[in-house]
Amino acid sequence: MELNQDLAQAYVEHAHVTVRYLEEVKDMLLCALPGWRVRGEGTMDWFGKRTIRWLHVGTEHSYIALQSGGEGDADQHPEWRNSALGTKHIGIVVPSLNETLQRLAAAGYTPDHWGGAHPYRKSAYVLAREGLQFEFVEYLSLNLRERNDYALQ
Repeated sequence: MELNQDLAQAYVEHAHVTVRYLEEVKDMLLCALPGWRVRGEGTMDWFGKRTIRWLHVGTEHSYIALQSGGEGDADQHPEWRNSALGTKHIGIVVPSLNETLQRLAAAGYTPDHWGGAHPYRKSAYVLAREGLQFEFVEYLSLNLRERNDYALQ
């Protein structure tokens, strides 16, 4: 079996996130990323405490693992600038940031804030209802040195 050269390198395959509003987060991701799909789903016993529902939303190579059963004060939209423990955001590369934001705006989502100024990438951060933040990134160069030049920020 021949391995694609890109896949020979380490990369993030998935992020696992517990949410309260599973369908809403799934719908937001599918709205922003029309090439993604629900690639797996089911229910499971969560350590004898309850039955939870799970979804894997993404592509054949990477996905966001969403799990129902979230508890707590997520509706308070925790401030991402604070030093609290937990996920700050999940970054997703998109082919067109403008088109992604147009689809999200049509569904009622607006950017929480914009990414820093960089000549070879642009990004916007969007909050799901429960405070889970996604960074949508568009690269403006195929050159990896230019994309990943942190001195240009």
